[in-house]
Amino acid sequence: MTATSGTVWDDVVGQPDAVRVLQRAASDPAAMTHAWLVTGPPGSGRSVAARAFAAALQCTGSTDGTPGCGRCQACTTTLAGTHPDLTVVATEKVVITIDEVRDLITAAARTPSVGRYRVIVVEDADRMAERTTNVLLKSVEEPPSHTVWVLCAPSVQDVLPTIRSRCRAVALRVPPPPDVADLLVRRDGADPDLALDAARAAQSHVGLARRLARDPEARSRRTAVLEVARRIRGVPDAVLAASELVEVAKAEAAAATVERDATEKAELMRALGVGEGDTLPPKLRSQLKQLEDDQKRRATRRQRDVLDRAMVDLLSLYRDVLVVQLGADVDLVNAAHADVVRSLARDATPEQTVRRMDAIGTARERLEGNVAPLLALEAMAIALRPQG
Repeated sequence: MTATSGTVWDDVVGQPDAVRVLQRAASDPAAMTHAWLVTGPPGSGRSVAARAFAAALQCTGSTDGTPGCGRCQACTTTLAGTHPDLTVVATEKVVITIDEVRDLITAAARTPSVGRYRVIVVEDADRMAERTTNVLLKSVEEPPSHTVWVLCAPSVQDVLPTIRSRCRAVALRVPPPPDVADLLVRRDGADPDLALDAARAAQSHVGLARRLARDPEARSRRTAVLEVARRIRGVPDAVLAASELVEVAKAEAAAATVERDATEKAELMRALGVGEGDTLPPKLRSQLKQLEDDQKRRATRRQRDVLDRAMVDLLSLYRDVLVVQLGADVDLVNAAHADVVRSLARDATPEQTVRRMDAIGTARERLEGNVAPLLALEAMAIALRPQG
C-alpha cells in the first residue's frame, strides 16, 4: 500500500516503509496498537509522520478503505493541530517537565469528543528526564482503549527501555535530497535548482531545507559559518571565530523569541487584570517569574540548536574535504562552496581532516552536556587551525 496524491501522507518524504506500516495500522484493527515510537534522525520528518498518522486515525472522508484522505475536516484539523481530540507537545525548552506530562495523562484519560481516538503526540520524547518518563509509564503501558500515544525521538536508545518496550517502533530514514527538493517545489513553489541545493546543504533535513530555499538570510548565515573554517589561521582567529558564532546564535535566538516573549507577557498581564503601566501586585509576581523562566529556557534551547546546526554545517564541510582528499566518487554536500572545500583539501592531510571532524563532534557533545558554549566552541575552533 502506498500513499497517493492528495493524502495526509504527501509530506512524509522518502519514507515508504514507515508509511506502509502506519497506513495499515490506521485501516486494520489487527495491526493497530495504542503506543507508538517514531524514530529517525533530525529532519527526517518524525513529527510530520506522527501528525499524518494521527490524521489517518481520525479520518472520516476515506472512500477507498485507506484512511487519511487529506480533505475531510478531521484530516485538515488534525494536520493543523486544532482537532479537539489531538494533543501535541512540541517543547521549545531544554526538557519536558513533569507537570506537562501529568497534564498529558489527564488528557489521555478523557473520552474522545468527536473522533475515533484521543491521540497524544509527544514530538520530543527524548527531552523527558527519567523521573518524568516514569510518571508517563503506566499510561503508555495500559492506556484507555480510546487513547493512542505517539512518541517521537531520534532513536530508540533516546527513550528509557521501560517505555520503548511498550511501544511499537517505526523507524524513519534520511530521505534522499531529490525527494526533499521535490517537496519544496511542490509544496512551497521553490525553484528546482535552489531546492536541490538547499536539500543537499541541509543534508535532507526537511525543515532546514525549506528555510534555506525560502530565506536568503538563512543561506547567508550558513555561508558565513562555512567561511569560518577558511578564516582560522591561528589561535587569535580561532578565539574570535568562536565568539562570533556564539554571538550570532544569541542574536538569532533573540530574534526568534523576543516578539513572542512580549506577546506572552502582555497576554499574561491582561489575564491577571493588570493594565499597561500598572504595578504588578506581589502575590502575582510568581506567575510572571514562571513565564520569564520558561522563556529563558526556550531561548537557551534555541541558542543551543542554532550552535549545533552550525557545527553540523562545519562537519558537512569537512566531510566534503575528506571526499576530495580521498577521491571518492560521491556528491558534495556543499557543491556551491566547492572553492572552500578545495582550498581546505589542499592545505591539510586526510588524517588532519578526520581530527578536525572529531573536534567538532566533541564540541557538540560538550554543548549537549551543558558546557559553556563559548568554551566548547573555542576549543573546537583552535583544533580547526592549520597544523603546519
